[in-house]
Amino acid sequence: MSRRKENPNQSNDTPLVRCAIYTRKSTTENLDMDFNSLDAQREAAESYIKSQKHEGWTIISEQYDDGGFSGGTIDRPAFQRLMEDIKSGAVDCVVVYKVDRLSRSLMDFARIMDVFEKHNVSFVSVTQQFNTGNSMGRLMLNVLLSFAQFEREIISERTRDKIAAARKKGKWSGGYPILGYDIDPAGRRLVVNDAESEQVRQIFRLYLQHQSLGETVKVLRETGWMTKSWKTNKGHLKSGALFNIDRLHRLLTNVLYIGKVPHKDEVYDGEHEAIVDDTLWERVQNNLKANLHNRGQIVRNENGGLLKGIIRCSACDSAMVYTYTMKGDKRYRYYVCSKAQKNGWKSCPTKSVPAGEMEDFVVERIRGIGNNPKLVEETINKMHREYEKIGRMHEADRTRLRQDITKLVDERKRLFSALGNSEGNTSRALTERISDIESSIEERNQKLNAVKARIAQIENGHVDFGIVKKALSDFDPVWDALYPKERARIMRMLIEKIDYNGKDGALAIQFKPMGMKALAVEMSGTKNAEGSMGIQ
Repeated sequence: MSRRKENPNQSNDTPLVRCAIYTRKSTTENLDMDFNSLDAQREAAESYIKSQKHEGWTIISEQYDDGGFSGGTIDRPAFQRLMEDIKSGAVDCVVVYKVDRLSRSLMDFARIMDVFEKHNVSFVSVTQQFNTGNSMGRLMLNVLLSFAQFEREIISERTRDKIAAARKKGKWSGGYPILGYDIDPAGRRLVVNDAESEQVRQIFRLYLQHQSLGETVKVLRETGWMTKSWKTNKGHLKSGALFNIDRLHRLLTNVLYIGKVPHKDEVYDGEHEAIVDDTLWERVQNNLKANLHNRGQIVRNENGGLLKGIIRCSACDSAMVYTYTMKGDKRYRYYVCSKAQKNGWKSCPTKSVPAGEMEDFVVERIRGIGNNPKLVEETINKMHREYEKIGRMHEADRTRLRQDITKLVDERKRLFSALGNSEGNTSRALTERISDIESSIEERNQKLNAVKARIAQIENGHVDFGIVKKALSDFDPVWDALYPKERARIMRMLIEKIDYNGKDGALAIQFKPMGMKALAVEMSGTKNAEGSMGIQ
């Protein structure tokens, strides 16, 4: 049943059509003028409604004006009031100056039209000469919206091409400033901040001195050094943050410091001045690569720390480091709690254990499992429970990363929509933010791929009783014939970590399921993609 009311000034056969005028402008620029863009849109709409007076059209008193709101989103106060009035039955027709004043999103517009149709509300665009009260008007609306969508996609492609072209020419194309540089507001270039640039070089040297990201972070926090503090175009202060391992690693691997500009997987010569020389840069990069390669692995040396990198002090939840002392010609080897080393022997009940005794004990434990079918089964069940727990953690990471990427993609779409109506400083700010978002999306996609790989590895990590029994039964006769380096490799292939508590002497070994498969293949003398020693 129609809600249209009879017009007292018309014949009883002519219903009253209550028309709401909606106006919108993407920016607040010039809205303080006596006659602005919103006024011009309203005047055009009022004239059109008056021309339809013979059809019973009349203007409602409520005004719906959104100044400074993008058409790429429906989160606009006046628009939301309009939708509520439509649902309450107070509006029969919505009149706008142009279609994109209502929305610039094809998906949003389709939803809006569904609401209009549900509540028997027609839609009129003054300058495009159609209304949805007839089939031709609805056809024209769909055509216009398709071209509007095409225009937005073209703008998006042009913006991405513009950013890529700027990077290839070595230009600074936006983003947050980094420690060591300021942004020249006139030329949109990076300029060296003398005080900060010396601080950056000091950080590079500190890392070479300590050879560890963690130790360098500790020093930086003690000195109170922080990441870049800067002001936005609107004058808002963005304070720096204390360094952590991720922030330090990003600083040490940022090619901007050697006068380069990155774009995706390529690096180009930049317009800005380098503040780190090539020699210092190469030394740091080589050290980072070496540390990454050796992380969690044994450092091969003549002293042979068999459990180095996998044994931990469970009482302190700290790593146990391998060391030795010399008395005369005799070497005494130990595993020492790192917390006890840093904070004193009284801080840890484990302190240190003789390396030889601990290594023999672990090897005998592995041999004992292989000779006891019940222990094999218990080991398998424990491994599966542990990997199910790890799998759930990775699934949570995958869900979180996917949600983050979806939010960033949605934000990028909104910014691209706003970019079409922007100019000057606003356009540059939007371009900067889009560049940052694309970098964030790329970073999260890399993390997501890594998480997916770990999940696939766990899903393929099911180990049955026969495989483990064979691997452990073959372990005993082969072990004694191995060289020290091979023994260390086998140990890391089999064991995820060893927890030792010196207070009660408790020792717990966590095995790698894929390591069991790899060991079985190794012992049988065959290798394949699934059982390769590289999969752990």
